[in-house]
Amino acid sequence: MSYSHQNMGSGLFLLFICPIFTVGSRSARGYEFGRTYVVRPKGKHQATIVWLHGLGDNGSSLSQLLESLPLPNIKWICPTAPSRPVSLLGGFPCTAWFDVGEISEDLHDDIEGLDASAAHIANLLSTEPSDVKVGIGGFSMGAAVALYSTTCYALGRYGTGHPYTINLRATVGLSGWLPGWRSLRSKIESSNEAARRAASIPIILAHGTSDDVVPYRFGEKSAHSLAMAGFRQVVFKPYEGLGHYTVPKEMEEVVHWLASRLGLEGSS
Repeated sequence: MSYSHQNMGSGLFLLFICPIFTVGSRSARGYEFGRTYVVRPKGKHQATIVWLHGLGDNGSSLSQLLESLPLPNIKWICPTAPSRPVSLLGGFPCTAWFDVGEISEDLHDDIEGLDASAAHIANLLSTEPSDVKVGIGGFSMGAAVALYSTTCYALGRYGTGHPYTINLRATVGLSGWLPGWRSLRSKIESSNEAARRAASIPIILAHGTSDDVVPYRFGEKSAHSLAMAGFRQVVFKPYEGLGHYTVPKEMEEVVHWLASRLGLEGSS
């Protein structure tokens, strides 16, 4: 589930050097989050998006890619996950937003880890100006946390029951999956306010048909589960032959979608 620059195509994205600012790490659930990298907007600040890396990666590599995108009105926040033992790797420690075992239909959700990461992201967004639209995006495990945070927004609470107070306006998930999909529909349908929020947030998911790490069917199932739960603005983009990595064409789709959904000025 790592995010590999080697598979980005021409390697063009690696040629850009971004202005990087760091935010001190914060501890949660006994784990210490790593450095957070911030890419400042080149134009008027209209939106802030937290972008989450995949298993074993860090915020620095993502900030280089995001700084190159033609979205001058977006501020990007790229945190680094804590280093923790990961069941999928036999307990070997690496940067991970939560613990995960084998990617399968019987995948156990680490709600404690998911809540800790979702709270960390919410904290990063909590100080943004009130007139700035905020969103979350990510790749692989990062996409899973982005989608989990979106369900917390709709429900108005974390898995622990504590209030979720960030007003999300957009979610992007690349090559990921939806934690808690089995019970999501019943939870959303039990609250009119949750149903209203679910219907209000635009979501774009993209997944390669040849993904051998997070199988394509998990991306497809995630989109279907969100739609069945009442998330009415879900876009699902399949990419024929794409493995577990991202390519320029996919990022171009994300750029166009974000500019349109967030009503950004001066974006192409």
